[in-house]
Amino acid sequence: MIRFGVIGTNFITDSFIEAGKKLANFKVTAVYSRTSERALTFAEKHSIDNTFTDISEMASSKEIDAVYVASPNSLHCSQAIEIMKAGKHVLCEKAMGTTSKEVEKIIKTAQENNVLLMEAMKTTFLPNFKVIEENIPRIGKVRKFYGNYCQYSSRYDKFKKGEILNAFNPKFGGGALMDIGVYLVYVDLKLFGKPEEVKCISNILSSGIDGEGSLLLKHKTSTSVLSYSKITDSDAPSEIQGELGNIIIDDISRGGSVKLVLRDGTIENLTLDQEENLLCYEIDEFISLAMKGKKESKRNSHRLAQKVANVLEEAREQSGIIFGQELHE
Repeated sequence: MIRFGVIGTNFITDSFIEAGKKLANFKVTAVYSRTSERALTFAEKHSIDNTFTDISEMASSKEIDAVYVASPNSLHCSQAIEIMKAGKHVLCEKAMGTTSKEVEKIIKTAQENNVLLMEAMKTTFLPNFKVIEENIPRIGKVRKFYGNYCQYSSRYDKFKKGEILNAFNPKFGGGALMDIGVYLVYVDLKLFGKPEEVKCISNILSSGIDGEGSLLLKHKTSTSVLSYSKITDSDAPSEIQGELGNIIIDDISRGGSVKLVLRDGTIENLTLDQEENLLCYEIDEFISLAMKGKKESKRNSHRLAQKVANVLEEAREQSGIIFGQELHE
């Protein structure tokens, strides 16, 4: 049994708990929030015994084995490090850190304290993502990847009225690239490795955060065009183009339907059934690793997390996206 503490009381934490309840060896025993009122309300909602408003107290608790970090991006580094220094495992929401140095520090802390650390990128664990991996050889040499993930943020209407919530506040390290584009970068690097060149164009909003943007990644024999947005919606699929055919993917972040189309006329539906709550796959991986005494996931490895962080950082620098803490460095 792995006893989880959770940091954050938003919808993603609700989804995490609901997914975990369907798995063996999962239990949530503690919740942290910045205010006792929110912590108590959330604890009552999910029948959680222990509440904390102090990270140090949570880290030292004997009631938890691991912590799911689902706070704003800018808080991931300090919170994850404090938890791991207390000997607890960490499952950290993407993006693990706002800079490559932060991610490096988080990984180093995990290694020094001999604990499990994994970035909570659900897409790479989904059955339909694994189907994509298995069938890429059938389309021959890959020449182009078009990745599309555009989702109108529920917080954008308030932003337009002058209320800047966390998702559009540079203080918290959000924005389209870090919250949405990161899915596409993860998929790209997992499938095709580290790019040789990175080019980024962003639409910067009045708060200094990007509302939407595009990434161009140059690999050795192919290019990737990644389109992402928090201020528009899109139903366009993603596509991996090879010399012998294509793989077409709907809703790539969630591993939607997958279709193989070959130049010889073959059309094949590769889609597999998946659980409704997709977080169960990453949680199952994390619990399995923790119970086996492993310190790293082979699929969402530390090395992959660092590569993703490097690409995100280079893209931000090109677009002039500066987070709050960087203004004081």
